[in-house]
Amino acid sequence: MGQRPQKYQNQFKAFVVLPSYLKFSNNPASALTASLDVLKPDKAAILVDEHTRMDCLPLLDSDLPIIEIRSGEKNKTIDTCALIWQAMTDLGFSRKSLLINVGGGVIGDMGGFAASTYKRGIRFINYPSTLLSMVDASIGGKLGVDFKGLKNHIGVFRKPTEVVVCELFLQTLPHQQIRSGFAEVLKHALIFDEKYWELVKRIQPESADWSGIIKHSIEIKGQVVEDDPMETGLRKILNFGHSLGHAIESHFLDTEHELLHGEAIAIGMVLEGLISKQRGLLSSMQFEEMMEVITSTYAMVWLPAIDELLVELKQDKKNEGENLNFAIIDQIGHCLWDIPVQYDEIELALKTYSNTIQKD
Repeated sequence: MGQRPQKYQNQFKAFVVLPSYLKFSNNPASALTASLDVLKPDKAAILVDEHTRMDCLPLLDSDLPIIEIRSGEKNKTIDTCALIWQAMTDLGFSRKSLLINVGGGVIGDMGGFAASTYKRGIRFINYPSTLLSMVDASIGGKLGVDFKGLKNHIGVFRKPTEVVVCELFLQTLPHQQIRSGFAEVLKHALIFDEKYWELVKRIQPESADWSGIIKHSIEIKGQVVEDDPMETGLRKILNFGHSLGHAIESHFLDTEHELLHGEAIAIGMVLEGLISKQRGLLSSMQFEEMMEVITSTYAMVWLPAIDELLVELKQDKKNEGENLNFAIIDQIGHCLWDIPVQYDEIELALKTYSNTIQKD
């Protein structure tokens, strides 16, 4: 337990798995028409927030009913799901109906969860509108909502009927959202593909050509998820940076210092890289390289003491009993999972991190 078998690395080089439900299109209106023709739902509606209604919905050119919710992680709750369920009920949705989620990770997670639980499950399509949702959140069938400040605490595993990746939507995003999604690209390289790291570490997110990057990140996640769809082993490597990253994201949620998901995960990767370095697993040279790439793109913020992060850390879904289980890299391109981490290791990493940003 804990080390990825070599066969996965060799298998990835020889055979790449793209999810069967994935489509690429730069004509979202045509893609939606084709999907409706094939799926033939008795009813359909489009789920948006105020941003995707303004920026993305016109590209779909559809007269389907609209369900609109408020954007942001703080609205990713059961209460918002209740609004979606009520709207589908008012529209007369049956088990043969279809929900079309147009948005980032929040819309994809919550819309998919609402669809998966409505009348024990109806079909849904994701049109990811952010880089983060294109390369990560929309792929793999993990759906859920936050609960009393705990990230993705309530959820299910269920694959979408389709995911339509349309790069045109990236043109609607502010640079901060692009940088947020880029954190997941960096993570994919760090956990699984050293050659990919050599490419992405040189990317300037604001001016990148995303076509090949999006596809390759989806290939990596698709390969991992195909092997372990229910996250019992290998898929846990996708959580690198997320144990502490989720705790940090939750801590700052709905404050004046609120972080986007990728911004918090970037800090989480630095901290979890520090823990690996402290253990003598990750070399100082590779840690410094990772640190330099991440800090050149993301601001490092002052963090609370470990006691203030423990509520979220103790509720992490990877934990077993009292053990805090992390995924940590032992070299660039390779990740371990189910690694028990002690409080004093986290505390030392937080102290080292604070000393580092103080110097800067």
